[in-house]
Amino acid sequence: MFNAPLPETKLLKTVLQPLLEDFQFWFGRTQTLLEAEQLDFIPAADQANLLERLRQTRQEVGVAQALLEATDGQAGVETSVIVPWHQLVLECWQLGMRFQQQRA
Repeated sequence: MFNAPLPETKLLKTVLQPLLEDFQFWFGRTQTLLEAEQLDFIPAADQANLLERLRQTRQEVGVAQALLEATDGQAGVETSVIVPWHQLVLECWQLGMRFQQQRA
């Protein structure tokens, strides 16, 4: 009974773990696209800037994942940290849509 996880811990792992995995997926997918393609619709400097932000953010998300795992769901992530990650995911989605439109 003493080792039973707190309800907040279970909720945190249930919600945060898949969210962090989703961030890694979308950031990784977009990073691969930027490394493999020269996109005509985005200036090279902007493309390089986005690529650097993706690399940095993927490291941050990795740290959050490691902390969540190491603490068995006891460590969370501040909303002020997650909001920019969400904004970056939106940029990734927009870039992906534009890339698909360009290819069509």
